[in-house]
Amino acid sequence: MITKRGTVSDSRRSDRTGQHAQAATGGAFSFFDLHLDQFLHYLAVERRLAANTTQAYHSDLTAFFAFLINNRIKDLGAITPSHIRKYLDHCHAQGISSRSNARRISALRAFFKFLAGERIINENPTAIIDLPKPGRPLPKVLTMPEVDRLLAAPISHTPLALRNHAMLHLLYATGMRASELVNLPLIGLNLMGGYVRVFGKGAKERLIPFGDTARGHLQLYSKEARPKIIKKKQSNFLFITSRGKAMSRLRFWQIVQETALAAGVIRKISPHVLRHSFATHLLERGADLRSVQMMLGHSDIATTQIYTHVDSNRLKSIHQKFHPRG
Repeated sequence: MITKRGTVSDSRRSDRTGQHAQAATGGAFSFFDLHLDQFLHYLAVERRLAANTTQAYHSDLTAFFAFLINNRIKDLGAITPSHIRKYLDHCHAQGISSRSNARRISALRAFFKFLAGERIINENPTAIIDLPKPGRPLPKVLTMPEVDRLLAAPISHTPLALRNHAMLHLLYATGMRASELVNLPLIGLNLMGGYVRVFGKGAKERLIPFGDTARGHLQLYSKEARPKIIKKKQSNFLFITSRGKAMSRLRFWQIVQETALAAGVIRKISPHVLRHSFATHLLERGADLRSVQMMLGHSDIATTQIYTHVDSNRLKSIHQKFHPRG
């Protein structure tokens, strides 16, 4: 017996990828809509996943449903491991990137595990086959000289320049995600205590300390720059635009790019590269993995361990360069 957990809002159905896939199949998703709604509701309410993550699952499963309908499969209970393999071959033939395929595989695993747990299907077709596990690329990391150039004093001392400088310092000092930084509330900053209170993925709360250097730039921004930017407006966000709104992730990405170019950092970088650099530099200097995991907000320590691989590669490079028989 199927127990309906509820439905998600119609806005999730307007996902661009889903629309494209439905157009390809004549919009005939009625066979799967109920179970998709149940699954998305489970992700949002019980697992408390972020809206962006839930939408990604929606997109990936919609693409899978399009494949099923094109192959005249209208019953989830009729799906076999062979169908899953054919779908993965189809994705590969379509030139889908390894990263996107990895996400689709994850979505299939989670969806069929949910269906089996709810007894909507008798057997999980992904449980008895060995789905490919994509290799995870090593994260891009800045060197310390590159970080020093990026965080050097700005040429201009306008309120916006001081804001941007404070944001970059706080990002490198804490390793926050860009979304966490741009949406950081005023009450999330504790200058006296030297930490920020962040609500990350799945609304999980964590405290991240920062040092005196970042504190100095945050004090300057808070006392001098922010009042001039916001003027008579009101905002609960720490970092605000001239309209008194929170900055978008895209705009902050542009600020990072512009600052790197002005600083002579010729490599392409992003806010996430500073997050990677934060974790790698801590581990290089002896920080324990569990502490770095907590500061990054990783639910699985295996995700944090990739930064130890970066360090291992650096050591190998040094060994090959300087060892007499390297």
